[in-house]
Amino acid sequence: MKDNLSDASIEPLLHYFEMLIPLNKEEREQVREKFRPRLYRKKQYVLQEGDVCNQMNFVLRGCLRMYKIDDTGGTHLLQFAAENNWITDLGSFHSEEPSTLAIDALEDSVVLQINQKDLISLYLSAPKFDRIFRVLIENSYVSLQKRLLQNISSSAEDRYQSFLETYPHLVNRLPQTQIASFLGITPEFLSRLRNKLSKPKS
Repeated sequence: MKDNLSDASIEPLLHYFEMLIPLNKEEREQVREKFRPRLYRKKQYVLQEGDVCNQMNFVLRGCLRMYKIDDTGGTHLLQFAAENNWITDLGSFHSEEPSTLAIDALEDSVVLQINQKDLISLYLSAPKFDRIFRVLIENSYVSLQKRLLQNISSSAEDRYQSFLETYPHLVNRLPQTQIASFLGITPEFLSRLRNKLSKPKS
């Protein structure tokens, strides 16, 4: 992929916002001014554990993951984010404290980023942005709550079905090891699960 970030378009982000609340010409221009494109190569860190999360990230192209590595070296995947999705350690972003999570690129990816200072500037310039980002954070909380409940009360098959519904565009893009890690199962179990679900019911 070329390093020409001038090709990165703000239009997908504007469209995302306007699905929530219509923007006028001045507000659209403010979005153009405050968000900056950034290219991340495959396996490159967007955020490393121990660093402060300084940016909110909207994915234009590619796929990122957010995860935690435990004391034994195990990887616990919290989220995938592909085109037209957000990925950020909200706790670190708002508290300005070091993150316990990491975010990296699973594919060459282009994101649009905004820092906290520019985000607050958007809030002050138009109450509309305050409402938009409140909805984004509420949606993030609901997704996290749903995922937590699934992990403690759903079977692996139910979790996989939920993954297919939530990330249908990623099923054939992600390595089986990544999907298995997200579901909290082994790649071998995931393979058996896929084979079972692919067989026609008698």
